[in-house]
Amino acid sequence: MPSGPTFDDIANKLDASIDAVAEVMPLTVGGANGITTLYVIPTNDDDGKNGCNFTGNTTTLGVSVTSNNTTVATVSPSSLSFGNCGDVRTLTVTPVGEGTATIIVAQTSNNTGGTFNFAPATFTVNVATPTSANTAPVLTIIGVTGGDSYNKGSVPAATCDVKDTEDGNSTFAATLSAVTGPYAADGIGSQTADCTYKDGGGLTATSSVTYSIVDPSAPSLSSTLNPASPDGSNGWYKSDVTLTWTVGETESPSSLAKTGCVDQNITADQAEATYSCSATSAGGSASPIDVKIKRDATPPTINASWSPAANAAGWNKADVTVTFGGSDALSGLASSSCTAAVTITTETNGQSVPGNCADNAGNVGSTTATVKLDKTVPTITGNRLPLANSNGWNNAPVAVNFTCGDALSGIQTCTPSSSLNGDGAGQSATGTALDNADNSASATVSGINIDLTAPVVSVTGVTQGATYTVGSVPPAGCNTTDALSGVATNATVTLSGGQTVGGGTVGLITANCSGATDKAGNTAPNSSITYSVAFAWTGFFQPVDNGTVLNAVKAGSAIPVKFSLGGNQGLYIFASGYPNVRQVTCSSSAPVDDIETTVTAGNSSLTYDSVAGQYVYVWKTDKAWVGTCRMLQVTLADGSSHTAYFQFK
Repeated sequence: MPSGPTFDDIANKLDASIDAVAEVMPLTVGGANGITTLYVIPTNDDDGKNGCNFTGNTTTLGVSVTSNNTTVATVSPSSLSFGNCGDVRTLTVTPVGEGTATIIVAQTSNNTGGTFNFAPATFTVNVATPTSANTAPVLTIIGVTGGDSYNKGSVPAATCDVKDTEDGNSTFAATLSAVTGPYAADGIGSQTADCTYKDGGGLTATSSVTYSIVDPSAPSLSSTLNPASPDGSNGWYKSDVTLTWTVGETESPSSLAKTGCVDQNITADQAEATYSCSATSAGGSASPIDVKIKRDATPPTINASWSPAANAAGWNKADVTVTFGGSDALSGLASSSCTAAVTITTETNGQSVPGNCADNAGNVGSTTATVKLDKTVPTITGNRLPLANSNGWNNAPVAVNFTCGDALSGIQTCTPSSSLNGDGAGQSATGTALDNADNSASATVSGINIDLTAPVVSVTGVTQGATYTVGSVPPAGCNTTDALSGVATNATVTLSGGQTVGGGTVGLITANCSGATDKAGNTAPNSSITYSVAFAWTGFFQPVDNGTVLNAVKAGSAIPVKFSLGGNQGLYIFASGYPNVRQVTCSSSAPVDDIETTVTAGNSSLTYDSVAGQYVYVWKTDKAWVGTCRMLQVTLADGSSHTAYFQFK
């Protein structure tokens, strides 16, 4: 048989009338036909398909059978098929003439997915000339059967059994080939028993049988865990776990193939994982083993919650219920495993509340909540600066200050000092104290009267810028008002300016009101107006003409200049330096009127004519003024100025 890759074999064997397996089939011309059969020998072959290549009910192998020398022998049928490894197909070989022919078996179709070796099916046919003295021997191999399988260590002995008419019957041990196949080193694979016999007449018969030696048992498979059982709850491990696989195969160790079977040393937490081990060998497959391991050595995360929640400073101002809860990312939190809720009702600046939760693996997580409870409102008082005056009023802004205190959580905020800066009666300021637990209290400083506005003072009786006639001036007075706190002291009037004459005061006069205060202590600013008091001037009387008329008179004359001031105002009616004389250009276009009356006088003088109700100013002119024109300007004590023009001759 050929060596090399192994595949399922197609082999031949003859029926008992000739021999069991024909490698050389002796026939005689004109003698009986030769009979052999074809069968399948399954192997664990190199085509990747262990065992029989035929699987299911639809896989088939088609083959052709031919003789390479039909003048020596023919074979039938010329084609046939196999559907499983148990199929046996019979061939009939017919001798034709003396010589040697080779019967060849070849594949024509194959849908099994496997590969077949046809070398064992090919055999030689020797056809001899018949003699009357010799009959071909019949060679049979007994003890083993071609295509059968035998357990390792239990293979029957193969024996060559010869039946020969001339030589008689005999038996001898068959020649055994070495075991072949991928596991030959373990004594597992294919083995062939060969027999050859040549009789005394020179006819030779050769036969061989190929059978399989198999492993009778599958591999052994087991696992070991350490610790043997989970040391946590609900099938969880809380410590390191080792998994060790034990796989054995005594009959065909070189055929052992393991899948998985990796030892494990689990030192980190993990969700349930399945570790598998399966094994196959020439003896079959061991039942696979699955081992599930889950490890959680981490305590759950535990948290405490407050109801109501603490404020940003960590304080509560009402009774607090502390509830414990948790989470566990792996085994999960065990039901009802957390410490029951605890309610704190007594004020405290830090009470510890311990709690814990367990996970489904039996790990326990712990925490401690610290509760700070302040249910008492803080204290707050307010005061004002400055205090009110005796009338209950302030005339400046009032600062309001608040003082806060808290004995437990401490003050969080206290309303800062503030200033009331606006006018108003009955004002107030409210402050709030907030402690660190958010308790609050308020205080109000009320009854604050502020009047920042001074009283309003005005001058009465006379009018700003007005002109009055002396003797007819209305009396000046003061009016004081205050819209908020009210008037405490009224303003009084004083007059200033002007010039005192016999009939009163004339000129520019100022009336000033001062000294007014309100009940808040504000002093009103002075209020004043200016008015004028004038004489009742009606112009110059004759002999002097008014306006631009040139009064012609002899130089050196004494001219009586007459005028009225509405009564006797005394003789101090002229402003200082007046009357005043000033030379002017004589106008040729001005009218001229002679002075009809002059008087005798040595000097200028002023008198009052009570009968006429007139003032007479005797103006003594200068003889040197001949040929000139002069302007006489009379400026009175009331500030008014009156002029007359004169031409001297």
